[in-house]
Amino acid sequence: MAFAAHVPTMLIMVIASFVMMAAAMAVVAWGRRHDGLLHWSVALLVNAVGHTLLLLRGQIPDVISIVGANGMLSGSLALLLAAIFQFQGRSARWMLLLLPPVMLVCLIAFLTDDFTERVALVGTVLGLQSLWVVAAIARYRRSTVGRGQWLVVAGLGAEAAVLLSRAFGAMAHTEAADSILDSSAVQTLTFLTTFSVVLVSSLGFIFMLRDRADENNRVMAARDPLTGVANRRSLVASLDRDVARALRTHESIAVMMVDIDHFKRVNDIYGHPVGDQVLCSVVNVLRERVRAQDLVGRYGGEEFMVVLPDTGLAGAEQLARALCRAVADSRCHVSAADVPGSSPGGVDIEVTVSIGVYGGQLEQGDSWDLLIAAADRALYQAKENGRNRVEVATSLRSPGGPAVSRRGAETLPTPLR
Repeated sequence: MAFAAHVPTMLIMVIASFVMMAAAMAVVAWGRRHDGLLHWSVALLVNAVGHTLLLLRGQIPDVISIVGANGMLSGSLALLLAAIFQFQGRSARWMLLLLPPVMLVCLIAFLTDDFTERVALVGTVLGLQSLWVVAAIARYRRSTVGRGQWLVVAGLGAEAAVLLSRAFGAMAHTEAADSILDSSAVQTLTFLTTFSVVLVSSLGFIFMLRDRADENNRVMAARDPLTGVANRRSLVASLDRDVARALRTHESIAVMMVDIDHFKRVNDIYGHPVGDQVLCSVVNVLRERVRAQDLVGRYGGEEFMVVLPDTGLAGAEQLARALCRAVADSRCHVSAADVPGSSPGGVDIEVTVSIGVYGGQLEQGDSWDLLIAAADRALYQAKENGRNRVEVATSLRSPGGPAVSRRGAETLPTPLR
């Protein structure tokens, strides 16, 4: 047949591609942990060994070239699935993953003399294993960034389609070959698909790793590593976008500057690790009480900023009061291990915040830095007036000094001075 290629030559091509790809991935995976790359490279190497045993059919005992080879091919798919699980942060249940290879080896040992039945059995088992890998990727598709996962799905999906089609053909007695080394259109399509899967799926998995690394770097660049909220750079970028949208839509926008009162004293008394816990505790209180579209971020040190799109001054002031009360009512519990000399149950640290607020509609020429400056002036006034309170700036520009309204400012008990 014109489409029938020389099978031993194709096997050599498949083996070489598996070995080279496995070696390249092993070099990259060296010293890395828990990303699945090493599992994937070992799977390719095991597959190469399996195809080598197929190539040696007739030159080595059939129990090795038939039973051992197909067991290796099934084992390689189990390793691919383990690589996907490790990439997803899931534990690999090896007893379950190795069940198909073990079952295949046990069953095929009784079919060494029947090529057609072996094709049906091997095609069914390997095809279903390929679909298992595809299903594992599809299950976590929403939490996996990038398009590399779809290359893996495409490659293994094509492999499953060819293997299952060949299995059904064998069951219908349309298999023309009598040996794995016989040249036929079906054999050619099978090994050509295998060769393509090496390239497409392996590159797809590499792209999955790269895309996740890029996403992690993007998140790290935008997040404060201690508290997990937006950092200053991300805050300013978001506020700049919100200001531009507010100018276009003529909507109100509000900004809060939140500062932890006497935070230096917390560090001096309890130490910086406890101070870090206090920062996270305050952040948790703020995040629990804002809307999904609002943004909480760490502006610097113990100072935080809250961006409130589509929010007027009255609404922002009301929220600021609620946040001020919530922080004062909350307690940051610190274990005894973090506070030497404390009671066995640890200590509850009382914390308060001062908040400066600005909100309203903007005019052409207004910019994000003016909003921050106005809210910061109000924050300065809140701290000057005794802390643990809310002050409101009623003017965006204040060339003659801070324009701060004390309307609605309230003082709460300040336990730590």
